[in-house]
Amino acid sequence: MKKSKKRIVILGSTGSIGQNTLEIVRLFPDKFEVVGLSAGKNTGLLAEQIEEFQPVLVAVETEADAQKLRKRFSKSPVKVLSGETGLREVASLSRADLVVSAITGIAGLRPTLAALEKGKDVALANKESMVVAGDFLRKIAARTGARIIPVDSEHSGVFQCLNGQKKKFLRRVYLTASGGPFLKVPIKDLPNKSCGEALQHPRWKMGKKVSIDSATLMNKGLELIEARWLFDLKPDQLDVLIHPQSIVHALVEFKDGSVLAQLSQTDMKIPILYALTYPDRLESPLPSLDLTAVKNLEFYPVEKERYPLFALARRALETGLSFPVVLNAANEVAVEAFLEEKISFGQIYSVVDYCLQSHRAVSINSLEDIFVIDQETRNKARQYLRLKGKQK
Repeated sequence: MKKSKKRIVILGSTGSIGQNTLEIVRLFPDKFEVVGLSAGKNTGLLAEQIEEFQPVLVAVETEADAQKLRKRFSKSPVKVLSGETGLREVASLSRADLVVSAITGIAGLRPTLAALEKGKDVALANKESMVVAGDFLRKIAARTGARIIPVDSEHSGVFQCLNGQKKKFLRRVYLTASGGPFLKVPIKDLPNKSCGEALQHPRWKMGKKVSIDSATLMNKGLELIEARWLFDLKPDQLDVLIHPQSIVHALVEFKDGSVLAQLSQTDMKIPILYALTYPDRLESPLPSLDLTAVKNLEFYPVEKERYPLFALARRALETGLSFPVVLNAANEVAVEAFLEEKISFGQIYSVVDYCLQSHRAVSINSLEDIFVIDQETRNKARQYLRLKGKQK
């Protein structure tokens, strides 16, 4: 009997992870079928994706864009929705087997929740959802039987290393970081680095927001918080190592001194493919790893002076409560302002630090608490930016 294709929904299909996921579908057209897509403002690329993959349901940000797509595809069976309601409907599409959650920022939280509530397996690339609502996502998945499968290369590495292992024997988990574009830049020169320079990641091709987070190492701070919930770990069991080659994506140390590591080429399609096929693996044309060509694998501790935002993220991880929500919201506002060249690179830290310093940590008792604190923090961060402006 011929095995049916796995039917997938991609939330954020025009972003970096979304496009790489569609590359995997192109490589394995007999294994996967795209049944749903969502995008924000890049409706031109979305239209091309609709033509190629013929999904049954699509969601865009605005009703005006939805109307344009409906007109363009009036003779197609595709249904086009808009807004948050439309996004949640795509995320919970009944015929989908797997939902790839690849929307950047807290905007990905509600549709991720919608997918899990319907018992859909989620390939999670939206780290912010797990950062601000990890406990809620875990509980919903446990209740509905949905699986959360990590897509980020580091979390995929941990996921693979822990497979079949007993957690009681675990000592520590290490995520690796390339160090970003400013690893060797004199620390005194960092505050005034330009947006263009910060976007030049030495190893990975990523979206703008993630690239800036990599330059500040905030991405690793967020990933530590994500890992805390994904793998049910304590803060003191989590750490980060600078690894410029980006070949080793994660290391897991056990109590007997053994260390397992996951290695692969720096190609996001590799962890995406694993997330799409888990628990199976496919023979793949993706690049194999030649360790004789790599020659050196270097590891260094994180320099606090070089990456002060990482220290703030570490504090949020250890404090818990509402701090991760504040950390994420303030960082999203600050990075957006930096990308728009309204603040300097050094001021990203100032914005996040101000919001954390002025926040009193409280318990998170509901999803509504998360969105209220998130909005309050964004308002506070924007007010700070209006008062301070761009400083040298």
